[in-house]
Amino acid sequence: MLPRPEQPTVATHWGTYHARLEGDRIAELRPIEIDPDPSPLSDGMIEALTAPARILRPSVRASFLAAREAGRVATDGAGRGHEPFVELPWDEALDLAAAEIARIRSEHGNQAIYGGSYGWASAGRFHHAQSQIHRFLNAAGGYTRSVQNYSFAAAAMIVPHILGDDRGLVSGHSTWPRIAAHTQTLLMLGGVPWKNAQVSSGGIARHILTENLAALRARGARLISASPIRDDAEGADWLPIRPGTDTALMLGMAHVLLAEDLADRDFLASHTHGFDRLEAYITGAADSIAKTPDWAAPITGVPADRIRELARLLAATRSFIMVAWSLQRADHGEQPYWMAAALASMLGQIGLPGGGFGYGYASANGIGNPTPDLSFPAMPQLVNPVTDYIPVARIADALLHPGEPYQFNGMDRIYPDLKMIYWAGGNPFHHHQDLNRLRRAWQRPEAVIVHESWWNPLARHADIVFPVTTVLERDDIAFSSRDRFVTASHRVADPAGEARDDYAVFSGLAQRLGVEDEFTRSRSTEDWLRHLYGRGRQRAAANGLDLPDFDSFWRGGPVVLDAPALEDQIDLLADFRADPQAHALSTPSGRIELYSETVAGFGYDDCPGHPVWIAPREWLGAAGKYPLHLMSNQPATRLHSQYDLVGQSRAAKLHGREVLRMHPSDAEARGIADATVVRVFNDRGACLAAVRLSSDLLPGVVQLPTGAWFDPEEGDAPQPLERHGNPNVLTADRGTSKLGQGPSAHSCLVEVAPYTQPLPPVRAFEPPEFISRPMLMPMKEPRK
Repeated sequence: MLPRPEQPTVATHWGTYHARLEGDRIAELRPIEIDPDPSPLSDGMIEALTAPARILRPSVRASFLAAREAGRVATDGAGRGHEPFVELPWDEALDLAAAEIARIRSEHGNQAIYGGSYGWASAGRFHHAQSQIHRFLNAAGGYTRSVQNYSFAAAAMIVPHILGDDRGLVSGHSTWPRIAAHTQTLLMLGGVPWKNAQVSSGGIARHILTENLAALRARGARLISASPIRDDAEGADWLPIRPGTDTALMLGMAHVLLAEDLADRDFLASHTHGFDRLEAYITGAADSIAKTPDWAAPITGVPADRIRELARLLAATRSFIMVAWSLQRADHGEQPYWMAAALASMLGQIGLPGGGFGYGYASANGIGNPTPDLSFPAMPQLVNPVTDYIPVARIADALLHPGEPYQFNGMDRIYPDLKMIYWAGGNPFHHHQDLNRLRRAWQRPEAVIVHESWWNPLARHADIVFPVTTVLERDDIAFSSRDRFVTASHRVADPAGEARDDYAVFSGLAQRLGVEDEFTRSRSTEDWLRHLYGRGRQRAAANGLDLPDFDSFWRGGPVVLDAPALEDQIDLLADFRADPQAHALSTPSGRIELYSETVAGFGYDDCPGHPVWIAPREWLGAAGKYPLHLMSNQPATRLHSQYDLVGQSRAAKLHGREVLRMHPSDAEARGIADATVVRVFNDRGACLAAVRLSSDLLPGVVQLPTGAWFDPEEGDAPQPLERHGNPNVLTADRGTSKLGQGPSAHSCLVEVAPYTQPLPPVRAFEPPEFISRPMLMPMKEPRK
């Protein structure tokens, strides 16, 4: 075990902290001094170490264990989520899991194992659960993987068709300081919410949103937030817009640019491809429907005159269009991303300082942050011999429809037949849609193995649960490509109960499966940390950056790297603007593709060859039985569902339930008072939530953040009442389009009514029932 320094640090997804110890007990986490806008999300991390829901020993679902002890395959997963568990010694639990992995491999092949992980379990480079599970499964012969992520799946598919790669989405953004120094009009589609910008996947040394918005305002720049929620951008002019209609808004502005000769025809001719096809659509020459502001106004709810005013303002000033990740998590989510690139092309400012467009600013901290050129190594994942995969948001489809065809980004694919789910890192019963459907799908595999620290919904729906340590209980190294720091993250607490880190669990399984040498390379955790740091130090030196030796690094505080000078920072596509031939894009035309023959050739009715307005399947323009549009966005009080059981998240609930924000006029029409509990429902399910009235919402829109631990009422009902306020019992599990197949959570209509029955207890944070081995229930008959 590495020595703990006098002033240990802890790196998390929401910030870096000094840990104050009292004896051997951690007493406080204090943000490091260089962070001007620290997040409060560390509150509760210490309390969670010993919370009642902490998993203390390996546990196995009772009927699953009974079946395996009788020599039978546990083919019925109906008990997942509500059956009791049996606690086992580590060696016995590892033997059981290894035998199950070996059986699945032998009977069905490695492609029958789905390696699930969502990567947010640790900000460290070594204890990164996604890297750990992928390395283990690859060492053991491979697995069926997922591609994309829930954050920007549709964008990840469409942006390369537009720009040739993922610049402006994943990397290569125009930097915030360049925008702060040069932009005169900042249009934020979906806002730039502070709550989202307080987190980042690789850890954070410095939160950057507040200071850059302040710099823009100090210069007198015009900040405009087009969103159904006013406080999606603090201090900006609010442009209330119906959810899911941003493409129509941009088409209306594009028509103004054409009608008033404000479009940059020279840039369109030299740097884009296919504008003539898009122009015919905008003017109505292609379909006899001119996309005028008067056409866009009844769709978007934005007055036509305001659309004209905004288009003229963007054309007359140095303007920048920011598009939040949230916009593409909706029906046809590819379209606003494509149309934003088209509108920016028509304005002709792409590649200029403070001009153009970019995706995802403030959707996570660090996007647009000027950083040095350094890629720090992480745990190598080895090579996966299994080539099959599924889009990440189609896991329920794969489980429910094995062998059935589906379309994805121009490919005709077949869903694999998955017999085992092995999940480490993340909580699908938080981030997936239509959780009642997911529960049905989750019954299908023969085995579900999970690594978790608390008895959250994922752990409750597992067959074998391994208790793993938290970030406070292990040593690691943190580095983010979106920030400017490298820091040690020190172990400041002893593992609770019998918890082990993921590496120890996988090492034990690898030894039993005969692949220990390939997985561990005979390295301990300390060996790996020294190895990874040494490689990172070599990379830094090759880029002119000096990092201390490992022991000095481990004892010292965070190493903060210098940012590039303002004049050396990036403007997205600046080199392409300067010379489109020498710096041609990787698209078929070498230019920005406003019309794509490739996409058109796919023949998709839900994603044609240029950006178009396609009405969502659920939106306020077609509201009937369910007249309210539900926005289920990132919470302010936690990261996804992490630490929902303690701290800020627990304190922010009302009546023990998640808070639903609602416009006073909508509440009055339904006889709903502030701070009362309501039932939120549609044909997919229902949940309880506590209401807070707010005029910061567009009337007709309600807001219920994601992340409340899924807590359905007991029983066999196909759509049990969810008691805690998890909106994903309401959202639709359908792909954004055949091209992107991303999640479409933000296309969701609901109704809200007062809840007049006695309030059921919230049991989300209680551990499950445990029974002893002599009480094991008999094996159930498989479902017919």
